[in-house]
Amino acid sequence: MKIHHLNCGSVRTIEATYDGPQPAPAVNHCLLMETDADGLVLVETGLGLGDIRDPAGTLGTDWVDMAQPALDEEETAIRQIARLGYAPSDVRHIIVTHLDVDHSGGLPDFPDAHVHVLASELEAALSEAPNFRYRNAHWAHEPHWITYDPEPGEQWFGFTALQPKGLPPEIRLVPLGGHTAGHTGVAVQNGDRWLLHCGDAYYYHREIGHPVETHPLLDIVQTQSQVHRDLRLGTRARLRELVRDHGDQVEVFSAHDPWELARYRDGTDTGSRP
Repeated sequence: MKIHHLNCGSVRTIEATYDGPQPAPAVNHCLLMETDADGLVLVETGLGLGDIRDPAGTLGTDWVDMAQPALDEEETAIRQIARLGYAPSDVRHIIVTHLDVDHSGGLPDFPDAHVHVLASELEAALSEAPNFRYRNAHWAHEPHWITYDPEPGEQWFGFTALQPKGLPPEIRLVPLGGHTAGHTGVAVQNGDRWLLHCGDAYYYHREIGHPVETHPLLDIVQTQSQVHRDLRLGTRARLRELVRDHGDQVEVFSAHDPWELARYRDGTDTGSRP
């Protein structure tokens, strides 16, 4: 399975808290997986064509003022997928960690895809939109939703794991609560290791280090947007333990950290870290 690491929406530039990394725009880190039997699988969608063409209408002026998105059509998932030689209909499945405005904007660009999401997240989004977090325009096309309840069952490195319907066992949903009503990570087995897309379970790579170091700007964003502080901090603590105890088997990254995305400099992951 070939995995492409995509930035589907640059936003405001941030600085690292230590010497070394240069300032960089925060990103919307998406995964595009080329599977043998299930077509293309997209994890997260970032910003879509509708967001670029009508940011005030689809994203909302408050969010645009806060995030300062680049609004570059060439960064949308649909344009990057076309450059790889695929059509929108080749994306048969989309998995979203949650339905915040910057994670669901590309959904209308792939109207035929099955969209996998936790049931509690979809319920919150449909009942609360439109607001700063959720925007109706991103699902006005009535996606083919497939929903899940995170009941205790199969375990993945100590976390509950859910098998997405119609997808191979190399792909799992790993609920990571606290940020939204139904936030989940997405685990992907690639060769002899796992990748775990943590969505917004944390925002900055030093949050899962020892000791914890938060980012002054990103921490404001994530504390203002959390729905359950203690659950979010507990999730982060468990991710730190995962990295500490199984860092040789699992590589984790979050949705917006540009320096994590830079690990995959050529944009493609074939099972060995560059």
